[in-house]
This record gives sequence, C-alpha cells and structure tokens, in this order.
Amino acid sequence: MAKEYKLSPERLKELQDEMQYLKSVREKEVAELIKEARSFGDLSENSEYDEAKNEQGKLYSRMAEIEEILSNYVVIEEDASAGSEVRLGSTVTVLDKEFNEEEVYKIVGSQEADPMNGSISEDSPFGRALLGKNKGDEVTVDAPAGPVYYKVIKIERI
Repeated sequence: MAKEYKLSPERLKELQDEMQYLKSVREKEVAELIKEARSFGDLSENSEYDEAKNEQGKLYSRMAEIEEILSNYVVIEEDASAGSEVRLGSTVTVLDKEFNEEEVYKIVGSQEADPMNGSISEDSPFGRALLGKNKGDEVTVDAPAGPVYYKVIKIERI
C-alpha cells in the first residue's frame, strides 16, 4: 500500500503550482540547456552537457516525487467542531517543565514539517506524543538525550 501524505490545503496548492511550473517552464529551460550544450561538439568531454543532463535528472526526480505525493494525499481540514484534543492542524502551546518556558508548535503532516519555524510533524516523537492530548495533560517525549517533560497549556485551531 502506498504511503498516504497528509497536506494542508495551502501545501496542496503549493505542490500543484510547483508541478505546473516544472512541467510548463522548467522542463523547457532544461531541454534548451541540453540543446545548447550539444552544439558545443564532442559530448564525451563536454561539461556543459553533463551538467545539463544532471539538471534534467534532478528535475525528473522532483517531478516524480511530487507526482507520488499528489497521487496519495489526504487534505487536513480544519474542523472547529472537533473535540478539544491535539490533532493534525492544531497549534499547541506547551510548557517545557525543565526550563519553565512556553513554546508554541503547529502539528502538521510530514511534508510540511519545519521544526525551526515551529511546525512539527505528526510522525516525529514530539508530534506523536502530543496527538490526542488535552489542555492540562502532561506529555513525556523520549528524546535522544533522555525524556523531556511538557504540559499542554493551550490548543488552538487556526
């Protein structure tokens, strides 16, 4: 069975737009690079040709990756009427019990994860630990350096 990719409506649109750009614009640019490099003569010692072919390989690889995602995705819908527990799409404020600091994270699908900007994948240890929790719940995350303890302060649906 194929892996299912969970995407927000915004991320789905980004991927569809990227695929359209790659097919309509970038593919033609790369074909032109190859055509130009061929005109330089002997292909066995033509670094421009090798580079253009590498670029073509990267392009087709990215297109295949996006095609895989777009053929196996599920859109994460924001549902304000859903229960108060943490789920995909929730913005969660937690208290780091060791440092007594509040931190805010958004729980997203793996395709949208950006931990440096507060977007945590549901597949990460932290994301898995938060899923299904309610305001006031204690959460233990098994990190490489040992367990880390959090308390859920607030759950929002934006």
